[in-house]
Amino acid sequence: MKRSDLFVILGSILFFLPFFVSSTVYGYYNSFNAEHGMIMSFVKFAVLATFGEAIGLRIRTGNFNQKGFGLIPRAIVWGFLGLTIKLAFVIFGVGTPAFLKYLGLVDAPAAMQSTAITSLKVLVAFSISTTMNIIYAPIMMTFHKITDTHIINNGGTIAGLFKPIKFGEIFSNINWNVQWNFVFKKTIPFFWIPAHTITFLLPADFQVLFAALLGIVLGVLLAIASQKSIKQ
Repeated sequence: MKRSDLFVILGSILFFLPFFVSSTVYGYYNSFNAEHGMIMSFVKFAVLATFGEAIGLRIRTGNFNQKGFGLIPRAIVWGFLGLTIKLAFVIFGVGTPAFLKYLGLVDAPAAMQSTAITSLKVLVAFSISTTMNIIYAPIMMTFHKITDTHIINNGGTIAGLFKPIKFGEIFSNINWNVQWNFVFKKTIPFFWIPAHTITFLLPADFQVLFAALLGIVLGVLLAIASQKSIKQ
């Protein structure tokens, strides 16, 4: 273990500790989160998902940051993606139960409003997760791959982030073997759908936070995908 690992572990403990030991801090978080959901979605993903990418870089290179990686530009992108993820949570969280009701599962919306964990609620949560991850996730993952490449191509600078993105060129050069066979075909059904089923079983105020924490796992998965791309 390197000294930087100890600093990161200690920093993470100090960052999260106040939420567990201080009822005032925790209460303020809950209040602000309830009143400013979109702002908090930006912050949560900007911090936690970017941290996940830094861990992924640590796995690949032994460092949490390096020249050209673009930690700040990645945080900006993740903040933006956090807004779209919150949007997806609202759309699919409301729309999927309504669609299940349309199909004849009339108690689907009520099941998601209940605090009790029932078999019906698990089924509806699984349905929400499945529809969201099949319809929204591939678009988000591909957009993230494009912006990730754009950041690297522009030296990881903040100014480079705001240069025009060469969508067509980057899109055509994506390693679709890895993107399809690993990122889509393996991580979506075997990790993201089960993980987000748990997410939708949580109280609404904690769903985006849990999803952002899963962003740390995403960083590890991206590191694995990157290694696969290099090998191929």
